[in-house]
Amino acid sequence: MIDKTDELPVKRQCEILELSRSGIYYTPVPISAKEMELMRQIDEIHLVYPFYGSRKIRNELWAKGYDIGRDRVRRLMRRMGIEALYIKPRLSLAHPGHVKYPYLLRGLEITKANHVWSADITYIPMARGFCYLVAIMDWASRMVLSWRLSNTLDSAFCADAMEEAIAKYGCPDIFNTDQGSQFTAETFTNILRSNDIAISMDGKGRWMDNVFIERLWKSVKYEDIYLKSYGSMAEVRNGLASYFKFYNEKRWHNNFDRKTPAMVYYNSLPEKQAAA
Repeated sequence: MIDKTDELPVKRQCEILELSRSGIYYTPVPISAKEMELMRQIDEIHLVYPFYGSRKIRNELWAKGYDIGRDRVRRLMRRMGIEALYIKPRLSLAHPGHVKYPYLLRGLEITKANHVWSADITYIPMARGFCYLVAIMDWASRMVLSWRLSNTLDSAFCADAMEEAIAKYGCPDIFNTDQGSQFTAETFTNILRSNDIAISMDGKGRWMDNVFIERLWKSVKYEDIYLKSYGSMAEVRNGLASYFKFYNEKRWHNNFDRKTPAMVYYNSLPEKQAAA
């Protein structure tokens, strides 16, 4: 957007575009190996104790021999996009300018595929750097319908995953997420509205609704990511393509009595969708 070789001075270009010059001249500082190791440790602690906040995670790091303060832990957690899972007014970092939607799942019995879908984002460590993973999950079957990787926490990769899920599996009646800015952005909610999908968002006291997908993240990381130590996003993408096929079609789910998520999904589709 800003062309430093243009005859128009950078200062004037920034004024026209209403941009700060400080952002134009800033050169990002690479994350050090020590920071990457700390983020990996924080991620592992969060998976085991998702209800731990920055203070308890700092204490766990102290027990492992890391000399780190709570402010640094809090900063790294923000960068990773994770926070403690417990009852509180806000379950994720919401955008003040985005529309919030009511919670529609209270008292709802969810037993059929494509009744309710949900989504969440997690941090993925790599041998060099990190990225973010979003997954769209069918609530009744726990089947992963689509997923995407990104090196930034924007809404575009979430929207791409949603469009792919709809193209492959049709539309759910209800789509439920937390109030994170990626899911309240118009880029994302426009897809839901244009397909007549009811939008539901977790409110105060609905922390349990994240448990299903938090269990998915634990499986993904302990059964694939941590074992493989991928070196790049391309490697992560190839590895996860194989893992999610295994997760959906081969891996028995504890809640479904020797059935895979794919078995439960296709066996519980409403008749008109199963016949389509």
